[in-house]
Amino acid sequence: MKMTTWRQRLGLATLLVLTLNLVAAESLPQSSGPSPSSVASLDEVRVAQLFPAAVDYGWRRYANALPSLLRHVAESTHINVVPEPVAISDFADERLLECPFVYANFADRSDWTFSSAEVEQLRGYLDRGGFLYIDAGITASFLREHPELGQHHSYAEWDACPELKTAFAAVFPDEEFQPLRRSDPLFRAFYQGLPDTSLLPDTVKSYTEQEKWPDGTYSSVALRRQGRIAVLATPIVAMGWGKNSLGQWDTTIRFRVLEGTAGLGDYLATAAYSGPRFEVVREDGGKDVIYCQDAAMPAWANEPGGQWRVFRYYASREISDFAHVFYTRLGTNILLYALTR
Repeated sequence: MKMTTWRQRLGLATLLVLTLNLVAAESLPQSSGPSPSSVASLDEVRVAQLFPAAVDYGWRRYANALPSLLRHVAESTHINVVPEPVAISDFADERLLECPFVYANFADRSDWTFSSAEVEQLRGYLDRGGFLYIDAGITASFLREHPELGQHHSYAEWDACPELKTAFAAVFPDEEFQPLRRSDPLFRAFYQGLPDTSLLPDTVKSYTEQEKWPDGTYSSVALRRQGRIAVLATPIVAMGWGKNSLGQWDTTIRFRVLEGTAGLGDYLATAAYSGPRFEVVREDGGKDVIYCQDAAMPAWANEPGGQWRVFRYYASREISDFAHVFYTRLGTNILLYALTR
């Protein structure tokens, strides 16, 4: 089936499912997430994942991540998605055209220079409605020294990695990655808002609701074609998806929170630091200056307007579980948005 026809059928059917879910939700007690309707299953959906030839298929970063997310989507919606992704070696792989959604972990590809065959096929694929999600395609400058650093730190920034900007300039010379506003419908494609924050410590709860992930949003950049998001890049998300065979989360996630107090700026403005100093781009285009004591561990920040705050790190099972649920909901929203727009 041609991709355009496939997307039209899936999009109409999925919109019907989502509409029925919302109608059903109005007549049922409120729950923590949407309830699937009784609509019959849709056409089988295959999702592709980039596995460069240099990467052993038996070893992959966050090996359980994408299959776990796809199982969640299949169980929570009526998208009949196959849990095991289709492995493609590069973007010239013909199997790309069989899948409306492609997942790529930025660190799984060491060289993001596209071949001429990749440029041609990617351009056609994306212009015909395909969607490419590049996880860890946003990696703050203090994490770029080694690809693995961006696999464990999801620092918010609204600027794609330089390698991605260069690569996609060859595909769409007249298009650029732009910050995705927190008001974008992608963040409400299926789930809306944050998971329950009541078990978070007060400081973490306030920061998460107001600054870290307000209303269930996340730092993202998008490259659009005909007004539609064709390529999406974010800081790492897959670290929050994976479950093992017992249904337990594969990873433990802790939170980094910015905190301030009176007089802190007077002290930090002249404080010594042993690590590097970097700038990161904010959602509004402004820049934070980050000071590190260790190479990839921010210690404090100088924000626009002269505000100084320190980073504190919090860890608990409640925090980790909350993060996993958030990332799973975010991944679901990304996939549902891609399949229905």
